[in-house]
Amino acid sequence: MKNIPEHKKLILFDGFCNLCNRSIQYVIKYDKKDQFLFTALQSETGKYLIDKFNIDTTKTDSVILYNPKRGIDTKSTAALKIAYQLGFLHRIWCVFFIIPPFIRNLIYDFIAKNRYKWFGKKDACMIPTPELKVKFLE
Repeated sequence: MKNIPEHKKLILFDGFCNLCNRSIQYVIKYDKKDQFLFTALQSETGKYLIDKFNIDTTKTDSVILYNPKRGIDTKSTAALKIAYQLGFLHRIWCVFFIIPPFIRNLIYDFIAKNRYKWFGKKDACMIPTPELKVKFLE
């Protein structure tokens, strides 16, 4: 696994999911402080972290946020923490932190379960452009 600088956070995403890929493009666009790196869950780094943190991919298979200082966040907590890091306008989503995680995750899981049906699926993981390659671990 490639070392992740302590000042960066790593977003692991489903490289085959169109919704996930669009979300990553959105994060890249608004990550003005260059805080995030990215890798597919299907990558070697993704597999390593999934094993290291004993993540059940039958229950979490769309987004994971890895912070070298704090560990792993999954599902709605990961999504909300990512939004918070994107700055002022995106922080409005953090109002959903008042909702207990088990309720937030019911909604998150419903969307994740239907993401391929609603948004489609790629035949291969996203390949970043040469300009964005520096933001991707693999």
